[in-house]
Amino acid sequence: LQNGLKENYADVHVSVVDCPDLTQEPFMFPVKGICGKPRIADVGGVPYLLPLVQKDKVYDMNTVAKEIQLPGAFILGAGAASSRAIGCNAELVPIVQAKNENKPAVNGSYLAKINPENGGCLLEKYSTKYHDCEFGLLANLYASEGLPGKVIEVKAQRRTGEQNFVSCMRKALEKHYGDKPVGMGGTFVIQKGKARIHIMPSEFSARPLETDEEVNNWLKFFEMKAPLVCQPVFVSQDPGFDIRLEHTHCFSHHKEGGHYHTDTTPEIVEYLGYFVPAEYLFRIDRPKETHMVGRD
Repeated sequence: LQNGLKENYADVHVSVVDCPDLTQEPFMFPVKGICGKPRIADVGGVPYLLPLVQKDKVYDMNTVAKEIQLPGAFILGAGAASSRAIGCNAELVPIVQAKNENKPAVNGSYLAKINPENGGCLLEKYSTKYHDCEFGLLANLYASEGLPGKVIEVKAQRRTGEQNFVSCMRKALEKHYGDKPVGMGGTFVIQKGKARIHIMPSEFSARPLETDEEVNNWLKFFEMKAPLVCQPVFVSQDPGFDIRLEHTHCFSHHKEGGHYHTDTTPEIVEYLGYFVPAEYLFRIDRPKETHMVGRD
């Protein structure tokens, strides 16, 4: 990671540290850590959104936790909201401690959607309006027991190259491990600067979206300011399961969030992240008909 990041950032430091207490600011997660039986799940996929939406594709975080053989898992990542649950389309920033035999689920997720009043970003805590753990269409999830433990701390400042923070780490893994897929998840904070973020419109496209250009014209792009708390899931290369190689959503405590693309202030940007390599990759409800549009 250090070698790869140094090609893209002026100041880089990678080390193994004890996971900070993630119940504290700026994370405010329901658990202290991201360690213990780490695994990645790729659920559904972009082909259920594009070219035309398949609204019947609805999933549940509690069910996913069982399917990945970790009931009660703490789940972070990036996905789409369940339009059945919330009545429209939105970005989901999942932060869920799934239920187990003794405890109900804790849903600390956020929704990022387009504000119907002004076309801006509307970031809402999921549990203020909804009491389920549903999501729709697609999600890339990092799950663990939510325990303290050793994590990989990554600090990177001042971007000098073209790649975003997550792509740079993923490609560094791919370069080193070659045909052996290596996946990681966790959380990072954009501490300074601004970032390019998209939010899907509240209405699904009635007309088929067939190209990346059509998709980008449909999406709403914003420049959002730090601090942004981000939740990446990335795998160095696809082992033949038609997975999304990287996917990162973010939230903030100043009402901004969505799908991370890159920072827009390379000269001042500062990243601080905590990651764990996953032991298992689960592929759930893989689309039978697939394509590569809209995977950014």
